[in-house]
Amino acid sequence: MRHVAFVIDSEAFGGAEVYATLLVRHLPAGVHRTVVVSDPVAGPVCAAVGETADVVVVPPSRHRPVAPWLSRTLVGLAPDVVHVNLVDPGGNRAALMAAADVAPTVATLHLTGADGPGPADAYRRVSCFTAPSAAIAAQLARLAPGAPIVRVRSGVDLPAEGVCLRDRSPVVIGGVGRLTAQKGFDLLIQAAAELTQEGLPIRIVVAGRGRDRDVLAHAAEDLPVTFIGHIQDVGALLRDVDVFCLPSRNEALSLTLLEAMGHGLPCVSTAVGDTAAEVGSDALVVPPGDPAALTAALRRLVADAGTRRELGRRARVRALAAFDARRMAADTFAVLTRTAAARQPSPGPGERPVASR
Repeated sequence: MRHVAFVIDSEAFGGAEVYATLLVRHLPAGVHRTVVVSDPVAGPVCAAVGETADVVVVPPSRHRPVAPWLSRTLVGLAPDVVHVNLVDPGGNRAALMAAADVAPTVATLHLTGADGPGPADAYRRVSCFTAPSAAIAAQLARLAPGAPIVRVRSGVDLPAEGVCLRDRSPVVIGGVGRLTAQKGFDLLIQAAAELTQEGLPIRIVVAGRGRDRDVLAHAAEDLPVTFIGHIQDVGALLRDVDVFCLPSRNEALSLTLLEAMGHGLPCVSTAVGDTAAEVGSDALVVPPGDPAALTAALRRLVADAGTRRELGRRARVRALAAFDARRMAADTFAVLTRTAAARQPSPGPGERPVASR
């Protein structure tokens, strides 16, 4: 396999897009890689992949029936295999069809949810899927019966050293993610109000942008909560906080959570996707949508510096053992290599692939 094309057809830059750029950067040096990216996220994608790949910018095709610009681009590139990044089950049908017309196609799905109109036809043309969680693997099995599905655990770039946690006041709680209901920052604001009323010294810093920014900022008025917008260097924020919190309502496994654990931060998250199974007892995991449980977990960490240090130590140990992006890329590269080597054309509409587990 000499040439891989990566399709990133997204409207916003978040965890799914970070995942794809990590794959691009960590493939073996001898593999030519081209990223075909929709223009809304071209800037951050180019910054993330740097000089490791060629980049071609095309108009977005999410939620559209066809992707003519993407199709023409892939035909011209003639890759050995295509990787398509699926933000959700139903939004990237046109990208899948365009890819499968050109080369064997591997797709990674990042969120469960409604199928949307007609994704099954496109999914049947995919040569192989990778799934970052058990729930996603189950949905893929339903959408593409008999298709090969490979579980690949997510990974991140891990710093050489963890942070040095300080016993300071106020305790700084950080969060990173899209400012939408999915990420649950409204619950963090509710927790901030409760902890502030109790007189606990806290300061909350949230990085990210999204459609709910104004609503969240209004809810956080008169609270020690600051929204700092999109940041390129998430690591810089993580090195400047004492606790990381991501109260998602729906998530396979947050890459930012893994990055925070890799920095040795004590983390609070929610039991969504594979989060509880992957982080075990090395982070505090509460039920999603439960502000009382979230507040209790944060209260425990704010009140006890020793607990923060011990949980942060365990978080880094787990991250080093399990969440390295190089392992994620190696596992995915093996799938891409097997798929390209098969060189069997993707099944046309109405045909079913043969299971090859």
